[in-house]
Amino acid sequence: MPNNKTENAATHFEKGFSCSQSVFSSFAPELGISKDASLKVASAFGGGMVRQGEVCGAVTGALMSLGLKYGTETPDDEDAVRQASQKLMQRFKEENGSLLCRDLLGHKLNTPEELENARESGVFNTKCPQLVRMATQLTEEIMYSEK
Repeated sequence: MPNNKTENAATHFEKGFSCSQSVFSSFAPELGISKDASLKVASAFGGGMVRQGEVCGAVTGALMSLGLKYGTETPDDEDAVRQASQKLMQRFKEENGSLLCRDLLGHKLNTPEELENARESGVFNTKCPQLVRMATQLTEEIMYSEK
C-alpha cells in the first residue's frame, strides 16, 4: 500500500491548498487526472463547499478520489462507488462525530467575521490538518487494503 499519500496531503494543506485540493491531488495522478487538473477540480470544495460549512472538504476530496477509482461511465452499476463512499463517510463520521465542516471546526466560515474568528482560534492549523490526514488515510485503506 502506498503510504506517502497522507503526508503528501498534509504537506499540500500546509502550503495553503484547501482540504479538498490536498486530499484529491494526492490520489488523482495515479487515477488518470493530472495534479494541476485535480487542484482546479477540487478548488471549490474547501471549507464545506466554498466555505459554506457543509460536508468537510477533506471528505469531498476523498469522495472524488473514490469516484475516480470505483465510479462507472454507465448508469447501470454504481454499487462499488456507493459502497466505498458510504464506508468512507461512515468511518469519518464515527471518528469525528460529523461530516459537516461547521460542526467539525466549531465555526462558520461564510462571512469575513466568522472566517476571521476561525483563523484566530487556530483550527486551520490544528483541526484541519488532522481531518485531511484522516480522510486521506481512510481513502488509502479503502482503495488499497480492501480491494
